[in-house]
Amino acid sequence: MRLVGILEDVDRGSRRESLEAQVASFPGAPGVYLFKDGKGRVLYVGKADVLRDRVRAYFGPTLDVRHVRMVERAERLEYVLTGSISEAFLLEANLIKQHRPRYNIRLKDDKSYPYVKVTLGEDFPRILRTRTLGDRAARYFGPFANAKAVDESLDLLQKLFPYRTCKLTIVAGDDGRGRTVPPSALPGGRPCLLFHLRRCTAPCVGNTTKDDYRTTIDKSVLFLEGRYETLARDTRKEMQQASDALAFERAATLRDRLAAIERTLDRQEVHAYKGDDFDVLAAAVSEGDAVVQVFRVRDGTIVSRDHFALEGSEGAAPADVLGSFLRQHYATAAAVPPEIVVPTPVADAGGFVVFASERRAGPVRLLVPQRGKKRHLAELAARNAEDALAQERVRWLADRGKTDTALRELAEALGLDGPPKRIECYDVSHVQGTSVVSSMVVFEDGRAAKHAYRRFRAKVGDRNDDFANMRDTLRRRFQRSVNDGDGWPIPDLVILDGGKGQLSAGQAALSDAGLLRVPIAALAKEREELFVPARPDPILLPRTSQGLYLVQRIRDEAHRFAVTYHQNVRAKRAVRSVLDDVDGVGPARKRALLRRFGSVRGIREASLDELAKVAGVGPALAGRIKQAVES
Repeated sequence: MRLVGILEDVDRGSRRESLEAQVASFPGAPGVYLFKDGKGRVLYVGKADVLRDRVRAYFGPTLDVRHVRMVERAERLEYVLTGSISEAFLLEANLIKQHRPRYNIRLKDDKSYPYVKVTLGEDFPRILRTRTLGDRAARYFGPFANAKAVDESLDLLQKLFPYRTCKLTIVAGDDGRGRTVPPSALPGGRPCLLFHLRRCTAPCVGNTTKDDYRTTIDKSVLFLEGRYETLARDTRKEMQQASDALAFERAATLRDRLAAIERTLDRQEVHAYKGDDFDVLAAAVSEGDAVVQVFRVRDGTIVSRDHFALEGSEGAAPADVLGSFLRQHYATAAAVPPEIVVPTPVADAGGFVVFASERRAGPVRLLVPQRGKKRHLAELAARNAEDALAQERVRWLADRGKTDTALRELAEALGLDGPPKRIECYDVSHVQGTSVVSSMVVFEDGRAAKHAYRRFRAKVGDRNDDFANMRDTLRRRFQRSVNDGDGWPIPDLVILDGGKGQLSAGQAALSDAGLLRVPIAALAKEREELFVPARPDPILLPRTSQGLYLVQRIRDEAHRFAVTYHQNVRAKRAVRSVLDDVDGVGPARKRALLRRFGSVRGIREASLDELAKVAGVGPALAGRIKQAVES
C-alpha cells in the first residue's frame, strides 16, 4: 500500500510539473483557459485579463480546496485568445454552459430558463414565452426562474392589453388594417375564440389598425418593464378623456384596467428610491448547495423576485458564488440595468463592470451599499436567498437520497465498478421504416442533462431494421468520442431500448470504435428485463427498486425524445410540395409564389406570364415551375 502511495505522488508531481511548463508558454493577453483531465473532459473554465499570470496563480500556496482538487486531476491546459475582456466573459459563460465543468460554479438547468419575447419585427407583434434567444428584431425580458409565474403574468397582461398569440402571418394593408398571408390561412375567415373572450383585437380580420395595435403593444412593454405607475397615470388620463367625450363604455373598460394595474402596484411590498432602476442580488451557500436571489427594481419598486439554483459550489464563499452568477446571468440576460447592488464585494468587479457596460451600451455601476434603503434591500435579498436555499435543500436531499440508492442498486445488479456517473440511453423511432431517427439522452448523477441530448437522422437509408439503425447510431456517436473527446465523453453505462438484438447491435458498434470496455445493457419493454453481454438470462430488478424506476425513467425519456423528433421530421416531409423539387425555387421564392397564388393548385391554374411576374421568378423559371406542377 505504501508503494502505491509513492507511485501516485510521483505521478501527481510529474503532472503538476507538466502543467506548470504549459503555463509558461501562455501569452500575456486576455482570453479563456480550460483545465482538462486525462480523458479530455473539461474540469474548469475561467477567463483572464492576462492568461499567463492568472493561470500561474492556480499553482500557488493559497488556493481553496476546490481548486487544489481540480489541479490534482488536471492533465492538460488549453486557452482561447479573445479580443477583449468583455469577449472573454461571454466565451467563458458559453463554455460553462456547453461543458458544465465539475469545478465551476454553474447555473442548474440553465438552458430551461424562460424569457418573454415581444416580436417587434412583425406588423402585428405577438407576446409569448420562449426558451431560446436569437431574433434580433424582437424584444426579450428575462431570464426568469419560474415558468408558472411568467405564464400568470402573461395571462394578466393579455386581459389588460389584448394581443394575438397565433402563428398566422398578418401584414398591414394600404389602409393599415391587418390581413393574413396567404388569405386562405384563416380558417373560415373568422377570428378565433380569443377575440370573443376579449383577449385579442383580431388583426387577422382587419379589426384594428397597425398603429392602434402597436400602441397596445407599447403599453404591454411598459407593463413588462415594471412601469406600473407610468401606466396607471396614462390610463387615468385616457379614462378622463373618454368620460369627457361621453364614451362611457370605453371609460368603464379603462376604469377596470386601472383597477387591475393598481392592484398589481399594491402587491409590490417594498419601495426604494423614486424612479430608480437597479437589480439587487444576494447569495446563500450551504454544504455545496447555493442559491442566488434577484430583486428587479424598476421605477423604485420591486417588480419581480426570482431565485436561481447553482451547483459546483463546494467550498466556495457567497462572494465567489455571486461573482460566478453575475458573469453567467448577465451574459444571457435580456437587459442589463444601470446599477447592480450586491451585499459584499466580488472578485474582478472592474472586469465585470466593463463587460456589463458593453452589454448595456451604457454605464453600469456595481454598488456595495453601506447604509440606507439599498443596504436594507441587499440584506432583505440575502434573507430571501437563505430561506429559498433551505426550502430547495429539503427537496434536493430527498431526491439525492433516492438517486444515490438507485445508482448503487443499478451498479450492483450490472456488476459495475461503481455507481455510473454518466448514463446514455438510445432509442430508434420510425413508421414502417420511413423518417427513421434516433435519440441519445444523457443522465448525469441520476439527473437529466438535457444540454447533452443529441438527435440522429438515419444514414443507412429508410429501412425497417431497428438493429442496423441502432448500430449505425452508436457507431457515429462513439466515433465522435474517438475524434472529439471534449464534447462527447465516454459514458459509464449505455442503455438501449430493446432486447438481445439491440444489445448485439450495440456491442458491434462499440467493437467498431474499439470501446468494448464500456458497460452496455438493453432494457426490454415486456417484462422490464435487462440484458447484458456474456449472460444468457436477463437481469430482473425488483419491482419496487429505485434502480428499476431510474432505468425506466431514462428509457421513457429516450423514447419521448425520439418520438418528438420523428414527428417533426415526418411533419416536414408531409408538407413538402412539388415546388421543393424545382431547381431555382428556394424558401423565399416558394413563399412568394404561395403568397401570390395561395396554393399549388393556384400556381397550376396561373399563366406563364403571371408566374414570371412574381419577384425573382422570370420566364425561364416560370416554365420549369409550370412543367413541375402540371406533371
